Amino acid sequence: MKARVPKNFGGGAPSNLQQLARQAQKMQEEMDAASNELETKEYSATAGGEAVRVTVSGAMEVKKIEIKPEVVDPEDVEMLADLVTAAVNEAIRAAATEKEEVMTKISGGLNMPGLF
Repeated sequence: MKARVPKNFGGGAPSNLQQLARQAQKMQEEMDAASNELETKEYSATAGGEAVRVTVSGAMEVKKIEIKPEVVDPEDVEMLADLVTAAVNEAIRAAATEKEEVMTKISGGLNMPGLF
């Protein structure tokens, strides 16, 4: 009994491989451009009923921390630290979530380690 080989099996492999490599390179370029664009965006989050507002960049760097004067209580510095921490974490989560959504959209959900 002979095994059947599909039509064009092996005949177009180099061409298909080159096409796949071009598509991967194009996807990488799109992801790099999107990543650069996202790094310039800013994300803000608040805590304590907007008593603390934190702004971070898409590169996950804290750009600005605003604290309403009425929240500053020398007797309760711990609460202020907690509010700042909460706002920073939320702003970073927002930046990371958008980056993940954009990259997933570009890659079509394909997860290739080392690609992004």
